[in-house]
Amino acid sequence: MIEFRHLRTLLALRDTGSLVEAAERVHLTQSALSHQLKDLEERLGCPLFLRKTRPVQFTRAGQRLLGLAEQILPQIRNAERDIARMAGGEQGRLHMAIECHSCFQWLMPTIDHFRDHWPEVEVDIPAGQHFDPLPALAREQLDLVITADPQPLPRIHYEPLFRYESLLAVARQHALADKRYVMPKDLEDQILITYPVEHSKLDVFTRFLEPAGVHPRETRTAELTMMMMQLVASERGVCALPNWALTEYLERDYVRACSLGRDGVWGTLYAAVRLDQMSQVWMSDFLRTARETSFAVLNGIRPAG
Repeated sequence: MIEFRHLRTLLALRDTGSLVEAAERVHLTQSALSHQLKDLEERLGCPLFLRKTRPVQFTRAGQRLLGLAEQILPQIRNAERDIARMAGGEQGRLHMAIECHSCFQWLMPTIDHFRDHWPEVEVDIPAGQHFDPLPALAREQLDLVITADPQPLPRIHYEPLFRYESLLAVARQHALADKRYVMPKDLEDQILITYPVEHSKLDVFTRFLEPAGVHPRETRTAELTMMMMQLVASERGVCALPNWALTEYLERDYVRACSLGRDGVWGTLYAAVRLDQMSQVWMSDFLRTARETSFAVLNGIRPAG
């Protein structure tokens, strides 16, 4: 009566707290997910969770199945890895570059988890790179690039990991601090702090300011997110960062955040991989691990379509 898909659905429901977000997580419509859960409850003869509660509250039967899911699903995943090794797909090289200054929050746990299960794969993030990562990937100098700026290159596949919202961080006492969202003109008289990358790679410019023909009064750069937050908190500028990068500072009430525009600016983070590498079992497992780890450690992200 109980299938693996049921266990994955229940975990998604617990982790997200709502039917809508759980449906996105397991790539189903809300109607299909509701039907799946209702069918399971009819098979078992008892409810698994209380409807119209947020976050979702599970019954004793639902909690029993959650415990089963936490026990069984990792064993299934490990068995799949073991069988892949038996098939001879355990060795390889995974040299990667990151076009994302704030990605280490989820990438490091991903790499640690991956190394534990694929010790034969050589994992490295080369330091002191003096080349463009995506062309280097095409030349086989790299094996994977984390990027939010996909470019059409031959033999390169962009695997979507998750969607995120860019938010504007401002000081608590800033004039914009109480706004739910800002418009481009609100930044005309502001100092905009960014990472030291080209403006063409920053959503705040390409998808918010430039389409409106607006330029900030001044721009300055900072290497570290922590330094950017200190500058923002001391009213020496504002900055736009992915929502997950701001979570800890918002929880501590260190800064405030506004959406960029009424609907917000949402981007997608990708893992760029050569097509010939996609058939490697360990590469598929790394991408899956990256996606699962992201949703486990980051707040505010959404599944990529």
